[in-house]
Amino acid sequence: MSYLYILGTILFTVYGQLILKWRISQLEFNLPRGIFLKMISLFKLVFDPFIFSGFASAFIASFFWMAAISKLDLSHAYPFMGLSFVLVTFLSVYIFNETFTLYKLIGVSFIVLGIFITSRSM
Repeated sequence: MSYLYILGTILFTVYGQLILKWRISQLEFNLPRGIFLKMISLFKLVFDPFIFSGFASAFIASFFWMAAISKLDLSHAYPFMGLSFVLVTFLSVYIFNETFTLYKLIGVSFIVLGIFITSRSM
């Protein structure tokens, strides 16, 4: 069951990242000059329903994370969070047509290898 909590954490985290990227790209958002105008612009974004759902998903992910670390050692559970990097990388290529390079493949491979090695340490 504890690994389902980790999975929930990862999925809600990934959703949040992807929805924020999608919506900000859709709105063609650019930060204006000046700290006050930046704060106003960012504050307005928070009330966009899709962006709000991204923040809400991060909040929900934190509940899953608390459940996961209540069952597992932090040093064992935390490396699995690297799977969010892997999923965001592949889904960004698929959804946003971002480029997938050899360097990204090597980096993702190292992340997966690291997760595999650390998961054996229990």
